[in-house]
Amino acid sequence: MATTPQWIMVGGDGPESYSQHSSYQRALWETAKEKMNEAISAKLSLDLISDRFCVADFGCASGPNTFVAVQNIIDAVEDKYRKETGQNPAENIEFQVLFNDFSTNDFNTLFQALPPGRRYYSAGVPGSFFGRVLPKHSFHIGVISYAFHFTSKNPKGITDRDSPLWNKDVHCTGFNEAVKKAYLDQYSADTKNLLDARAEELVPGGLMLILGSGLRDGVKISETAKGIMMDFIGASLNDLAQQGVIEQDKVDSFSTPLYVAEEGELRQIIKENGKFTIEAFEDIIHPNEELPSDPKILAVSFRASFGAFLSAYFGEDTMTKVFELVEVKARKEFSKIQNAKPGMQYLIVLRKN
Repeated sequence: MATTPQWIMVGGDGPESYSQHSSYQRALWETAKEKMNEAISAKLSLDLISDRFCVADFGCASGPNTFVAVQNIIDAVEDKYRKETGQNPAENIEFQVLFNDFSTNDFNTLFQALPPGRRYYSAGVPGSFFGRVLPKHSFHIGVISYAFHFTSKNPKGITDRDSPLWNKDVHCTGFNEAVKKAYLDQYSADTKNLLDARAEELVPGGLMLILGSGLRDGVKISETAKGIMMDFIGASLNDLAQQGVIEQDKVDSFSTPLYVAEEGELRQIIKENGKFTIEAFEDIIHPNEELPSDPKILAVSFRASFGAFLSAYFGEDTMTKVFELVEVKARKEFSKIQNAKPGMQYLIVLRKN
């Protein structure tokens, strides 16, 4: 079984929850909808659309973006079926949606928010998507949205001050080549496991749709707005350590289990895995550009994504103080964020070989 990190979005539907601060990701889904529809229309075999069609979301979080994603997929499948058969899909197809995330995910909030009038049956599938979570040939289209940058654990030595690979930053900034290689090796191994598992669970000829953030070749994450915000989190933790609020050793041993890969790295990992063909690798232009343009919203958004992880390690009070400082830093150095190098938002369409 794959290692499960203490990584989870802030649950519930409160003012600082992921469900209330995931509009950026949702807007990307809306922007990518046309390209996704084209991919399903062109690459999904009509032979796969039978009386039961299953969609699986891996890393669904607590909503509501997962509902947008799966409904877009169902709409596209129904449209293809209607156009190519002349029949009404509502009369001939039953849809099932499987929502997967770690067992600590807030599935209660997710299922309480299920859209009324939905045209699918639903079920939760707890477990790490780095390993198998479903029987063989269980689903026809899978989706991973803003979860393709996680690793199952930090690379060995990264959080050990006595190791030559010790990373003094809270994430892989890209500037230390040895640290970057360690993260890339871990990410490559984890992504291979993820793709191997999905290849077992996906029906032959089925599709995986992967939407997320990456880097253009040669760009370092800390040169982008998202990387700068992560640097602010690290700087804020160090500020609190200097104030005696937390121990410096605890800060030094903290690192986030994620790696934002370059396009070339992603293509190489998928190619070497050999289980899928890249049918499309689209650069998606987000309507809100790189990130929200208000420092407070930026801080709250990052808290929704990273707050639970920091709380698990440092405690909730410290986490709250961290993001108060992050907002101050973002406001003070907002021009740095605005002038950062662009990242990349992508839609990858994979077909099982």
